[in-house]
Amino acid sequence: MTDLRDPAHRVAPRARTMWRVECALGAVVPLVALLVAALTWREYGARWLVVGAAAIVAAAYVLVVPHWRYLVHRWEITETAVYTQRGWWARERRIAPMSRVQTVDLAQGPLARLFGLATLTVTTASAAGALKIDGLDHTTAVGLVDQLTVQAEAAGGDAT
Repeated sequence: MTDLRDPAHRVAPRARTMWRVECALGAVVPLVALLVAALTWREYGARWLVVGAAAIVAAAYVLVVPHWRYLVHRWEITETAVYTQRGWWARERRIAPMSRVQTVDLAQGPLARLFGLATLTVTTASAAGALKIDGLDHTTAVGLVDQLTVQAEAAGGDAT
């Protein structure tokens, strides 16, 4: 029996920067709300300590999570299957045979467009749902859409 290896390819290195921006944008709203609350508190005691601790946690989140995600997120496409690994806290590794591929989609939100990245979604005939590869270089993602479409058609499965 062979051990299941990590998929061969990492996502684009720019994904770390995009994820860092996403984390920072997500942290700004709670931090601003906490700062406004701190300014209106009547007790002067620990309010700035709470704001400072929240800022440190937010900064650690912005610095650590994107790098961690980059180390985990991987993908590979062979003649017979699509392999993905994703997550940052809980890891998910999925393998979908080409014969089970139903659709291949490319998505690019405004932030991904800014960084020249895209998300590839491979929908399969599986109750577990679609496989996603976030943070692909846009040109690579477009090429993969073409490649997967041809390979899935050649596999000749019924994908049901």
